[in-house]
This record gives sequence, structure tokens and C-alpha cells, in this order.
Amino acid sequence: MNLGTQVLKLLLIALPVACVSWTVTHEEVFREVREYCLRRSQQDSSLVMRKFFYLFTCEYCFSHYVSIFFLLITHFRLLFEDWRGTLMAFFSLPYVANLYMSVFAQTKLEAKKDRVSARVIQEELEIKQIEKECKAIDREQRERDQSRITPAA
Repeated sequence: MNLGTQVLKLLLIALPVACVSWTVTHEEVFREVREYCLRRSQQDSSLVMRKFFYLFTCEYCFSHYVSIFFLLITHFRLLFEDWRGTLMAFFSLPYVANLYMSVFAQTKLEAKKDRVSARVIQEELEIKQIEKECKAIDREQRERDQSRITPAA
């Protein structure tokens, strides 16, 4: 297999590795499991168990295990056709997957920042509208009070 095809496969296989790793370690659907694993990773008396449960809370760590899974089902090898190619792929897949996850995290952060900015602008506009309405009410009240005080001629 030529190098271009291998690089393309690396980039493509890294996508589901990133997707699975991100979903398990960040998304709401796995929150309870992640919180349980986080507790166990901090409180378990056994070092081995703490490390085992920690891997479910760290996208970088977890991406290595997900990479093993995808290497087993795709038989992908990088640069070499023997065990060295599997080893190269094993270390390359998490690297590329973590690049994808970093870009996704940054994009998600930017989108959240944009939503918050839009919400702040909307609330500022609503506050200005309320202030305008309050001023109009105050003006009407002063005019009514003024008309009561000033006798008609």
C-alpha cells in the first residue's frame, strides 16, 4: 500500500477513534458512568484500579484503548506490513484523534462563546427596552401629576 493511501486511512480511522473517545469522556450520555469512574479513580485503595478507572475520564488515555479496538477490526498498519506497522499505527491513531478532539473542543468553545455573547446582547436590548418603557411611564406619571397640581385656566 502506498504512503498516500496509508495516510488517508490514518486520517479516516482516527475519526471514529476521536468520536468514541470524546463521547465517552465528555458527553452527557455517559455522565453517570464517568462520574462513577472519576470517584473510583480518586478513592480506590488499589493503584491498579485507580489507573483503570482513570482511563475512562481522560480522552487521551481512552483514545489508546479505542485505537487498539479499531486496529483489531481494520488490521491497519502504517509504513510497515508487520508488527512494526501495527506499532506505528497504534501511536499515530491516538495522536491524530487527539488533534481532531482538540479542534472539536475549540470549535465547541467558540460556539458556546458566540451563544453567550448573543444572549448577553439580547438581554442588554431587553434591559434598554424596559428602561425606555419605564421612562415613558415616569413621563406619563409626571404629566398626570403636573396636570393635577396645575389648575386649568
